[in-house]
Amino acid sequence: MTAASHRTGPAGPSRSATVPGRALVLLATVALALVAAFVVVPRTLAGSAPGADVGGEGGLARAFREAFVGYWSSGERGFPPDVDRLVAYWSRYHVAKGVIAALLLIVLVALGVRLWKAFVRAGGLGAGRRFALAAAGALTTALALLSLAAVMANIQGATAPFASLLPMLPTGGTDGEVGAAIAQVRERLAAGDHASPALDVMLGDFARYHEAMAWIAALVAVVLVVPGVAAWKRFRRTPSADRRARRTLGSFAALSVLSSLFLIVVAVANTTTAADPRPALLAFFHGGW
Repeated sequence: MTAASHRTGPAGPSRSATVPGRALVLLATVALALVAAFVVVPRTLAGSAPGADVGGEGGLARAFREAFVGYWSSGERGFPPDVDRLVAYWSRYHVAKGVIAALLLIVLVALGVRLWKAFVRAGGLGAGRRFALAAAGALTTALALLSLAAVMANIQGATAPFASLLPMLPTGGTDGEVGAAIAQVRERLAAGDHASPALDVMLGDFARYHEAMAWIAALVAVVLVVPGVAAWKRFRRTPSADRRARRTLGSFAALSVLSSLFLIVVAVANTTTAADPRPALLAFFHGGW
């Protein structure tokens, strides 16, 4: 019996061809689950502590406005129980969101690497499948950048949760006790008042809020340079005939460098605000956040 007689049917797909496809489907499924968790889970976890349920974002905003009026009128430095409860809730909320966003970022990076590798090696595929791989890779890269921004923002919010709650105040102008309290804050800030304990706390937390982002942005800018430089070196070593690989590597290197430059600008801007928070806080209370 010859070897040819054993070939009774077409060969099935090789393991190397099926495993990457399964990995892509698995990673995409996990990413979708994490996106859903990012929307749903933080509020549930943050409200799981006794007496911590605030009834959604609308309830949180109403509760914080009322608590802010009481805190401002108290003249005390320390938070009253209602403010302290909301600050603790908001800190837990940001921690939960940050952890989920970090997990999502890891999954999206893994998915993106596999998609772009598949695109680079897709010479034998049709134009339609190559386009689908490129589109999926671009979408995954964009989502990874959004996840990175979410991680950064939630670390910032968890670091200074009171300052992170301030955007829930109607700084654009309102009547009643909330409007009166906001007007008084504006007057004290404009006058350079240093005697109000509550205002001192606001300025300190506002400065910490921007200082946190300055450090985060600077660190991420440095981290992004490393893969960008590696991609550029591989771009230089890749033969000019391999245009698909060169375009992919060159695009990734450019994206890394541009992202790093943008984050350096963010770091400088936040450092400036942290060093002198009063003008920025006054602009915020005038509706200029």
